[in-house]
Amino acid sequence: MGGPGMIPASYRVLLCDLRTDQLLDVLPLQGVALDDYLGKTGTASGTIPIPNAEIAARVRAAVVPGRTALWVERGREIWWGGIVWTAAVQSTDRGFLSMQVQAGTFDSYLDHRRLFDTFEARGVDQYDIVRGLIDYAQQTAGGDIGIEYGADVSGMLRDRTYSRYDVPSIRDLIEQLGAVEKGFEWRIAAHRDPVSGRRIKRLQMGSPVIRSGTSEIVLDHPGPVMSYTWPVDASVLANAWQSRGASDNQNQAAESVPLLSDLLVDDQAIAAGWPRLDGTSDYSTVIEKRTLDTHAVADWNTARQPRTIPEVTVHMGRTPLSPALLGATIRLRIRDLWWPDGLDERYRIVGMALTPPERGRPETAKLFLEAP
Repeated sequence: MGGPGMIPASYRVLLCDLRTDQLLDVLPLQGVALDDYLGKTGTASGTIPIPNAEIAARVRAAVVPGRTALWVERGREIWWGGIVWTAAVQSTDRGFLSMQVQAGTFDSYLDHRRLFDTFEARGVDQYDIVRGLIDYAQQTAGGDIGIEYGADVSGMLRDRTYSRYDVPSIRDLIEQLGAVEKGFEWRIAAHRDPVSGRRIKRLQMGSPVIRSGTSEIVLDHPGPVMSYTWPVDASVLANAWQSRGASDNQNQAAESVPLLSDLLVDDQAIAAGWPRLDGTSDYSTVIEKRTLDTHAVADWNTARQPRTIPEVTVHMGRTPLSPALLGATIRLRIRDLWWPDGLDERYRIVGMALTPPERGRPETAKLFLEAP
């Protein structure tokens, strides 16, 4: 896999059967972009060149959107894993063929699974509810894609009833379960078992957030940090909040009205001079006010501060990083015109976008950060 624009030999792209993980082929990929996040689906994209009929036959056999898994190796480590969802064959006016592929991390599979049976949990640890939902998805015929998990608990017990009449996606149920006061973060991490060498899809959870890494990483600008972006977004700011739940349709003669959470208002912010800014959220399947109130508190706490997600681009040749550091804390030090006295703060890595090296371009990682 040499040649201009191709992933160097330290990177490999493996195409496997999604259900069995049987290796189908190893093919070159150009223009690769990889990212992974806490809290949302990561993506991978690139272009497979098709220079001859032999490669065309191999690509046709190996790349089947919806049933092909794509793994990216760097050396012997798995750096990314997911499912190919789209593929497009393209021909130029000179007859050169290629296929553009896009994939989503393995959690994207749960967007494509629905709950067709009522699911109830009373006084159950929130991690066990997640594991129960994943078991539901994987115990149906054709549903087992090999997601593994441990037996750790959060210590937070929940009562939940999910109705089959709502036909919710498994992904949405897990997201809503975690998006409450004292909730959790989750992801499906991709890695290689150091003993067996087997490729692993493993459920990772952390309450209230995922934390990883044991030693602090120091990043400096000027230094390994090549550039940064520091956005501050107040468009989603709110200091007053109310959430809406399911509508009460039991009395057909009366007007149907939704369940409402308590109205939450940050009186201290308003007294300090902030204008009143209202926000709301909808949870159409929530039928208990206690549960709706926990959603409202979590949403309100998030909305009361302007959203700041700093982005720093790091030269990988100067500071080794890997996707295993999602959830790790770094110490960021910047000294420039904006911070003449120097910034020296700690942030948690919540996202990472990797750019493999190509001719004339170093290997870089863009880190998305939040205050720990």
